[in-house]
Amino acid sequence: MLLWVGLGNPESGMARNRHNIGFMALDVIAIRHGFSPWRQRFKGLVAEGNVGGQKVLALKPLTYMNASGESVQVAAAFFKLPPEAITAFHDELDLAPGKMRVKKGGGAAGHNGLRSMDRMLGSPEYWRVRLGIGHPGDKARVLSYVLGDFGKDDRDWVIALLDAVADSAALLATDKIPDFMSKVALLTQDTP
Repeated sequence: MLLWVGLGNPESGMARNRHNIGFMALDVIAIRHGFSPWRQRFKGLVAEGNVGGQKVLALKPLTYMNASGESVQVAAAFFKLPPEAITAFHDELDLAPGKMRVKKGGGAAGHNGLRSMDRMLGSPEYWRVRLGIGHPGDKARVLSYVLGDFGKDDRDWVIALLDAVADSAALLATDKIPDFMSKVALLTQDTP
């Protein structure tokens, strides 16, 4: 079993925030791959499905971004999953809008959701699907930027990125990481 975690904040008023692109990615994957309805479990919302022949539990923590690890740790412990079976989908300031990279392990780079997961899992060696949202250009503006909604100008690239991730998810589920990254890049290459 794989545990795919979308990072975000649970308040309905935050649903369109840049910081919630991880939740958005899981929503599109769940729809595209016919997952079960979302239900409350493990301090979050979960949906189950099959992607590329792999059983996947999608988890959207309801603990808020800064405590995401609490929800992830409970689910991982219940299923006795090692960090390598966990993938976090999250916003990435250091990638241009609409770009995506995947890596295993590494630092939190100031991302409080990742920091919480590192602390609660006792290891940073889980996979990360880094969904580029761009940087506001000034460190002092980062908080308001990530907690701000995507604008009308962002709509096309956000939809294209989320669709590409969902369409390519079987490659991620079957450990074909370079192929997954290449396919997402190909599907999003004409997006502004």
